[in-house]
Amino acid sequence: MTVDMDMESKCLSIDQEITFYNQTGDTLTSIVLNDWNNAFSDRNSPLGKRFSDEFYTKFHMAQPHERGGTINLYIEDKDKNIFAWERSSNHPDYIKVLLHRVLLPGQKVKLHLTYASQIPSDKFTKYGHFEQKYGMHLKNWFLTPSRYEDHQFIKYSNENLDDIANGISDFEIELKIPNKNAITTDLSIDELIQTEQETIAKLSGKKRTDFDLIVEKESSYKSYKIGNLEVITNLSSGRFSDTLKTTMIKRIVDFANTNIGQYPFGKIVVSEEDYEKNPFYGLNQLPKFMRPFHSDFIYEIKFLKTYLNNFLKNSLRLDSRKDNWIYDGIQVFTMINYIDKYHPDSKMMGSASKYFLLRGFKMAQTDFNEQYSYYYMLMARKNLDQPLNAPKNTLIKYNVQIANKYKAGLSLQYLDHYLGNDLITSGVQEFYDINKKGQTDRSVFESILRAKASKDIDWFFKYIIDSRDNIDYKLGDFSKTKDSIRFTVKNKGVPLVPIPVYGIKDKQIVFKKWLEISEIETTLTLKRDSIDKLVLNYKNEVPEFNLRNNWKSLYDVSLNRPLKLTFFEDLEDPHRSQLFYVPTLFFNKYDGFAPGVSFYNYSLFDKPFMFTVNPMYSITTKSVVGSSALTINQYLRERRLYNIRYTLSGSYFHYASDAAYLKLYPSLAMFFREPSYRDNRKQAIYVKYNIINKEPSSFVTDSTDNYSILNFKYSNIKTEITSHVKFLTDVQFSGYFGKVSAEMEYRKLFNDNRYFNVRAFVGTFLYNTNNTQNYNFGISRVNDYLFDYAVYARSDTEGILSQQYFYAQGGFKSFVTPRESNQWLATTNLSYSLLWNWVDAYADFGLVKNKGMNNTFIYDSGIRLNLVQDYFELFFPVYSSNGFEMAEKNYGEKIRFIFVFNPKSLINLFTRKWF
Repeated sequence: MTVDMDMESKCLSIDQEITFYNQTGDTLTSIVLNDWNNAFSDRNSPLGKRFSDEFYTKFHMAQPHERGGTINLYIEDKDKNIFAWERSSNHPDYIKVLLHRVLLPGQKVKLHLTYASQIPSDKFTKYGHFEQKYGMHLKNWFLTPSRYEDHQFIKYSNENLDDIANGISDFEIELKIPNKNAITTDLSIDELIQTEQETIAKLSGKKRTDFDLIVEKESSYKSYKIGNLEVITNLSSGRFSDTLKTTMIKRIVDFANTNIGQYPFGKIVVSEEDYEKNPFYGLNQLPKFMRPFHSDFIYEIKFLKTYLNNFLKNSLRLDSRKDNWIYDGIQVFTMINYIDKYHPDSKMMGSASKYFLLRGFKMAQTDFNEQYSYYYMLMARKNLDQPLNAPKNTLIKYNVQIANKYKAGLSLQYLDHYLGNDLITSGVQEFYDINKKGQTDRSVFESILRAKASKDIDWFFKYIIDSRDNIDYKLGDFSKTKDSIRFTVKNKGVPLVPIPVYGIKDKQIVFKKWLEISEIETTLTLKRDSIDKLVLNYKNEVPEFNLRNNWKSLYDVSLNRPLKLTFFEDLEDPHRSQLFYVPTLFFNKYDGFAPGVSFYNYSLFDKPFMFTVNPMYSITTKSVVGSSALTINQYLRERRLYNIRYTLSGSYFHYASDAAYLKLYPSLAMFFREPSYRDNRKQAIYVKYNIINKEPSSFVTDSTDNYSILNFKYSNIKTEITSHVKFLTDVQFSGYFGKVSAEMEYRKLFNDNRYFNVRAFVGTFLYNTNNTQNYNFGISRVNDYLFDYAVYARSDTEGILSQQYFYAQGGFKSFVTPRESNQWLATTNLSYSLLWNWVDAYADFGLVKNKGMNNTFIYDSGIRLNLVQDYFELFFPVYSSNGFEMAEKNYGEKIRFIFVFNPKSLINLFTRKWF
């Protein structure tokens, strides 16, 4: 390639020649070229759809010149004859070149290409042109032949997974850059001419599938020569000596060479962008002033993870979309071994584990390498884990970057502990050597491990790699004598895998024995050896779903898992029965601020049985209020109905200044998911029986009406950046009334970065024998007789708190007349972005029917400030059925607001992009 780089326009003019040598063994009529840079040209590309799925807004809100793409592509042969080529609208990131004549095995063809690559901003994938400074970090920016396997070219689209399937190539590149610039690359720089007016560089590389190229005004990289390898890095670091940094880099390079193999190229780039794309998730990501690790340790972990990732990606000739678990497994397995060797005493909380106030926390006692298991188990307990062999592009974001990556490394470590003699390390080394000779796949790695193992390891691939079935053993029948212990290991899960049993004395390991598959569900006898506890999987070597049933005390059954009271949050401790407590703060107008303490039995992980008791003290009423819930979770592993939740809840708060309500509601919830875990569609069915007892109030009409209502709901919601679709139905029955309603909502992001939102609500009474307004459909205010909404002043019609708005029932923002419906109601709510994506114009229309009255047409319109959608919004009415509202003196009383005072709800803003 000859590449003219225009740094101002971020555009590369490319003149390229590809000599394609047909070593496939097949006769070819076409060649597929990867064009991953062009994935940025279309918001509906697989890359754009993935950004939308993961609620990443920057790509869809970006200007066209920021997104980039490939333009003006021409392909000719040596005689200037034009090659026809095809590009799919659904997959704009690869093309099919139609050859003029068949290409037989062993023959070559030359393609001459001219095109321009508009380089995207680095804010999308960390690679591209720098937003804050003059320069580019280039990845996958040119057209290159796709890899050929199983009689076909691999057609993988760019989904921001760094798993491009390029064929192995030799490169010769000439760069021409205006002005003086620094060039950093892992290719060989054969010639470099720099003047103040121009930079010319000639680069070359042999047997490469990809390479790094960074162009900057001034280089931010530093080079370290470690043996025959040049390590080039700009990883940020704290204040510690360069000598120490050199020592750490050398130690990591030598460790990888010893435990994996020699890196096949002369240079490797380890960049800050590489690390930020796949960081080490943990406490080291806290703000600098809160980090419990020294800066040198953080740098070492950052370099270790990023170096191993780049080392393996550049060396292993695997399908990194289909066999990604091998990359992840070797990387994390090597990281675990590195920490065990050089930092064996490091803790998950670093130096914070030494603080007196933190010593009692399980998180402070947990070894650094144990955290991998907790990060993986978070998904398993949510029933969102996926098999290790699942293609990388089918994994949800958390599983791609954390859960599956960590489980892969833990799985190799598990097999290593079981087989002993460092067989996994020697297997990795042999596999790495084979990769130097040609393309490999999982079967090669699997056959190496099987050949080295002295035992049958079919279970490892069947249950650990290819399955998401839960591993869960427990100690069953148990008896003891003075000299021996008799016990049975019960299998509560599906897989049968080996598991270790430990004898513990005063928290010290007395003995360890691996139980083979044949020994599960049989009566076993071991020497007592003065132990006081028998424990399965004591070191958590097996990725087991539940460790809480793995203990037996030889002296006092009550001491199997003693109770531990813990302030705030902590990791799950399998050695203890944990009860957590955390301060809470509740607010409504009548209770005022109500501080309290929430007691609960679950940590970061969901449990089959969970409870919460949250007593509070109302400062205004000088009384005790609060809520509680008892929940049984039933997870179904391989069905669309994946979670059934049985709950008994209760709450007691004031609904008026002189009266409280007590609500009890047993409920059943069934949650459904799509076969593709990446599909954001969520479906649920709810059945709830509401029992409500209201104290009489002198301020509220019909306040003594106690009632019970059976409620059925169905929800079907799919939310992404580009679109939102919601459908809800609600059916209610009581002795007084029966009613049914439906709500439909659609939101769309257009190419001009403006949103359009439409919502329709229809509700009707099936029967209504009650003469009060208690159960009517609300038009401007939600009629919350079920006490489902966090209403700040539910009995007030005046004051700032009465202007709280809920996007429910009629959904009107202006206080129009009539304000309720006791027969039927039909409304439509519209909004459209006026300025960016946070200033909207809205309009509401509706028909209202009340008993004994004619149909009434109502409407309103205004401006909405959408500061944080569904959490913090302001509504300014302009014109409605009441007239021109902005001209009225009491206009401030007409402004409505949404403000969510609930940290747990806000957490959804951050977790939705992960799972």
